Amino acid sequence: MSGQGSGGNVLAALCSVFIPGLGQLVQGRLFMALFFFVTVFVCYALGATVILFFMWVVGGILHLWSIIDAARFSRQRSVL
Repeated sequence: MSGQGSGGNVLAALCSVFIPGLGQLVQGRLFMALFFFVTVFVCYALGATVILFFMWVVGGILHLWSIIDAARFSRQRSVL
């Protein structure tokens, strides 16, 4: 991946739209991929209950964060 705005980052962001964390996995960032996948899944699962309905909002915010993170990733910035 060249950097922010590259075709690879656009592909990674599109992958994260469908499955949170998949874009990070495409970029080779296993820890962040697992973090986004597990946390968004747990938030959506908890949101299915009537008592914790607000967790859908938290899950949606984390899902959006995973998309933006995949789109803005830069290898040069992560090394420093």
